[in-house]
Amino acid sequence: MTRLFTMSALLLSFAAAGEPVSPFPVGDKSQLFVDQVLVREARNVAFTLHPARKHPENPLMKAEKPWEGWRLELYGNVIRDAEEDCFKMWYLGEETSAFPHYAVYYAVSKDGVHWEKPLVGTVACARYEKHNVVAEQVILPSVIKDLSDPDPARRYKMICWLQKDSGYYTMISPDGLNWTRLSEKPISPGGDVITGYYDEQRAQYVAFPKIGHVFRGLDRRAFWQITSKDFLTWTEPKLIISPDLKDDASSLARIEEVRPLLDVPDDPSLMRTEFYGLGAYPAESCTLGFVWMFTINNNARFSNQEGPGELQLAVTRDLEQWERPFRTPCVPRGRIGEWDCGFFCCQSRALEVGDEVWLYYGGSNYTHGTPCLYRAENTGRLTKYTGAIGLAIWDRDRFVSADAPAEGGTITTVPLTFSGNRLALNARTQSGGSIVISLCDAAGTPLPGFEHSEPITGDSLRHAVAWNGNGDVSTLAGKVVSLRFEMKSAELFAFAFRKGG
Repeated sequence: MTRLFTMSALLLSFAAAGEPVSPFPVGDKSQLFVDQVLVREARNVAFTLHPARKHPENPLMKAEKPWEGWRLELYGNVIRDAEEDCFKMWYLGEETSAFPHYAVYYAVSKDGVHWEKPLVGTVACARYEKHNVVAEQVILPSVIKDLSDPDPARRYKMICWLQKDSGYYTMISPDGLNWTRLSEKPISPGGDVITGYYDEQRAQYVAFPKIGHVFRGLDRRAFWQITSKDFLTWTEPKLIISPDLKDDASSLARIEEVRPLLDVPDDPSLMRTEFYGLGAYPAESCTLGFVWMFTINNNARFSNQEGPGELQLAVTRDLEQWERPFRTPCVPRGRIGEWDCGFFCCQSRALEVGDEVWLYYGGSNYTHGTPCLYRAENTGRLTKYTGAIGLAIWDRDRFVSADAPAEGGTITTVPLTFSGNRLALNARTQSGGSIVISLCDAAGTPLPGFEHSEPITGDSLRHAVAWNGNGDVSTLAGKVVSLRFEMKSAELFAFAFRKGG
C-alpha cells in the first residue's frame, strides 16, 4: 500500500479509546456488519460470513526458478504502487544451498495476476549470478512505500524478523531492492513472525509481533501490538488477540478436515489452537484482521508441532479490542491434494483494487509437521509437496451480510450521528425481495418525512436511498438518529451517509 498523506485520510472518523460513542459517530464512512457494534436489535435476521472467492488462475506464483527452491511462501507483502502503476511483491523461497538462512525475493506485475520475477537481485550468490533475491536472513518483510518521507533513502520501509540478529527490526531502502537496517535494537520481544502496515486513519505504523501467551496451562503463539509515529520509537507490546476456549473446543473439527495429510496420530492432551500470524485490512470504519489459525493435533517428529492452518476473520474499531464473530475460514481451504489444502499465511495488508479487496495468500499441500519441512531427503519436496501464492477476492465491504428471509426481518441501529447528505446501501435482494429504511429518533420513533423509504431492490454496492423522490438527508446531519431496516429476501452488507451528489 503506497502511503500518501492527504487531509481526507487524516480526518477519517473512528471511535478512538476514551471518545464518546453514544450517539455513535459514523461520519460519512461505510459501516460494515462484521461486528454488530451498531446493531441495537435484530429480529429474524442472521449474520453470514462471506468467504473470499479464489482467483481462477490460482496459484499465481509457483517455485519455478532454480534459485527459488522447492516452495514459495507469502511471508511478506504486496503493494500496489500507484506512482509506478504496478504491483510489487516481496516473498520467500527456500533454496538453502544458495541462501542457507532464508531470502527475500522480489516480483512485479502490471495487473496483479500475471507476475514477473526480474533479475534484479542485490544479494551476492556464488551459485546463481543472476536472480531476484533482494535480502537475506530476513523473513516476514512487511514492506511499505512512503512517498511522504523527505529522505529518498527511506522511500521504502520494512518491518521484519532478522535471522542473524534473532529479533524484530526495521529496514529502509531507496528502491525496494537495496536494504539497510534502520533500528539498532529489536523493536519488540518475541520470535520470528511479525506483520505490519501504515495506518492512515491514525497516522501511525502498526505491527503485530508474535509473543507467547499462556492459556489453559499451555504457552501458545499469540499476537501483540506495537505502534510508532515515526518508525523509530515503538510502544511496548499489548496483547490483542489470543486463542480462547471456543477455538480449542473446535480443534478436532479442523483436524478432521485434513486427516489424510497428518504425519502423527492425535494426542488429546496436546490438541489445541494457536495463532501463527495476522494480516490486516483498514476499512473505512473498522480494521479487519486475517488470523493465521494453527490447529495442533500432536507434537511432530521433528521437535515442533503438527497440524493444519486456515485464515479466519477478526475485526476491531480501535486496534485494541478485537472480536472474532465467525470461527470458520474466510478463505476456503482447497480439497485434499490441492495446492492450498494444508497451511496458510497472507500478506501483511490487503489491497483495495477498484471495487474489490484483494488478499494475496500463501498456501501449501502439507501441514506444519510434515517431514518435508525439516529434511530434504526422500520427503517429496517439489515433486509431491510444495507451497505457492494465490489471490483471494471480496467485493468491496462484502465480508459479512445481515440476511432476512422472504417473510421479513428488521434491524434497528444504535443512536448515531452522521456528516453526509445522502444514504447509500451496499446490499443485494433476491426476486421479490426489498429493503425499506426508516430514519428514527434515538427512541426508535420515525422522523417526519423519513418514515419509509422507496424500496431498495437488486444488487449494488451503492444503492441510493430516497423518500418520495428525495434522497437529501442533510437536514439530519449532526443530529441523533437511528436506522430501521425492514428487509425481505435481502442481504445487507454495509451502509454509509455519503457526501456529495
